[in-house]
Amino acid sequence: MNVNPLARISRVIVAFLLVLLAGTLGYLILGFGLLDALYQTVTTISTVGFREVHPLTPTGQMFTMVLILVGAGTVFYMFGVLLEALIEGHLRHHLERRRMDRQIFRMRGHIIVCGWGRVGCSTAKYLESLGRTIVVIDRDPQRLLDIEYPNILGDVTDDSVLQAAGIEHAHALIAALDSDADNVYVTLSSRAMREDLVIIARARTESSKSKLLRAGANRAVNPQLIGGRRMAAFALQPNVADFLDVVMHDDSLEYRIEEIEVGPQSQLIGRSLTDTALRHTTGALLLALRTSTGRFIANPSDDTQLQTDSILIVLGTPAQLDAVRTHATS
Repeated sequence: MNVNPLARISRVIVAFLLVLLAGTLGYLILGFGLLDALYQTVTTISTVGFREVHPLTPTGQMFTMVLILVGAGTVFYMFGVLLEALIEGHLRHHLERRRMDRQIFRMRGHIIVCGWGRVGCSTAKYLESLGRTIVVIDRDPQRLLDIEYPNILGDVTDDSVLQAAGIEHAHALIAALDSDADNVYVTLSSRAMREDLVIIARARTESSKSKLLRAGANRAVNPQLIGGRRMAAFALQPNVADFLDVVMHDDSLEYRIEEIEVGPQSQLIGRSLTDTALRHTTGALLLALRTSTGRFIANPSDDTQLQTDSILIVLGTPAQLDAVRTHATS
């Protein structure tokens, strides 16, 4: 039976401490002082060959011989286990794991990616390009080898694994597992743990999208369906598809499309687009508006009024988008 290397290290250290304690107690019984007893025990089990602190009686000599045999063997075995752990990297891996766990514990507003397959990997790389912090969860240790993101090895359907990934402080969770059943289970568990968590779930089939939404996902995405539609768009309207790709996913063009929420303290609330003069004051182009009821208004008219929680879909440079964001939040 294979024993965890870290468990072996713990056991051998406990054995060494027990020998140290037994030796110290033994010399105390033989009449040594506490410091002398500890010193005599250390010099004996380390076999350095220093003279006795006090002359030994025959009983003391018998005790010392037994302590040498037991203690020296324990010390040599302990050094062997520690050396093996260092050579094989178990100790280094343990220290790196503890450092990563502390890093995850300190995270706030990060995104948890469940499943390190092609979909999960592509998602993480895009999120990283936007400057977001990511934690990856997967049950296959081979998938997590040499991964550059903080990660958790475990079954994501286990609530303790989600807690270890910092779900209490996460902004969103992306369920990109290989089966719809696992994605539904993760969605249910995550929604039960965090009512306000943004959950995006992968749906392998169209029929599973409704189940994922009922389980608590904010969005259910079928990558195959989206990929097929994009291929069709490139075949029929390649320039439109290219433009949307660039403004959404490519940094080569200065212009971006972003969504900006109108906050409760915004000066835009209750005013029409004409009154706000967003185009004139910021230079950004308002492409669409989503009302608080979820209805989309494409190319809104000038008399459209803005309300709290309205979502502005805006095209502009980073500076122009920042200007709109300032108007929308203050």
